[in-house]
Amino acid sequence: MPPDPEKMTDLVAVWEVALSDGVHKIEFEHGTTSGKRVVYVDGKEEIRKEWMFKLVGKETFTVGASKTRATINIDAVSGFAYEYTLEINGKSLKKYMENRSKTTNTWVLSLGGTDYRVVLEKDTMDVWCNGKKMETAGEFVEDGTETHFSVGDHSCYIKAVSSGKRKEGIIHTLIVDDREIPEAVE
Repeated sequence: MPPDPEKMTDLVAVWEVALSDGVHKIEFEHGTTSGKRVVYVDGKEEIRKEWMFKLVGKETFTVGASKTRATINIDAVSGFAYEYTLEINGKSLKKYMENRSKTTNTWVLSLGGTDYRVVLEKDTMDVWCNGKKMETAGEFVEDGTETHFSVGDHSCYIKAVSSGKRKEGIIHTLIVDDREIPEAVE
C-alpha cells in the first residue's frame, strides 16, 4: 500500500520512550492550519482530532503493556511556532528516564540469533523480557538473592548482592547460561 501523502506531512515530533515492556515510539502530527492533532504509539493511531480551533493544549493517552500515562503539551512559542513536550507519568521525559534508571536495570543480549531486552523493576522485582512479564522464582543464597527465569531454553537469573556501600545499595547482575551480561545504557 503506498503511503498516504496526507499522512506524516504534519509530523512535528517523535519521541522514543523506554518502558519495562520495550521501547515505544510516539509520533505527533499537528496541523497548524487545520488544528488537526494525531498521536501514534508504535505506528498505531491513538488519538485523532480534526479541526481544533484551539492550537495549544494537551493530549493524554497511554503507552505500553502497563498503560503508562503520557501527555503531549502543545505550547505557542511565538507567532506560529509551537513547542511540543512529552510527559510520562506527570514528569518530563528527561526526568522520567533519570528516575527510571534508578528504579530499573536493563540488559540487552543476543541468544541464538534473537535479541532480547531484559528489564528488572527493582521495587517489585518483576522481570520483563521482550515485552512480557516473566514467571520468576526467587531464592536466598549465601550473599544475597537470585531471581530465576528462563528465556527460550536458556536458564537465567538476576543476582542481587549488597554493595556494602549505602549510596550504591544493591548491585543486580544478570547471569545467562553461567555468563555475566553487561548492563545496557538506554
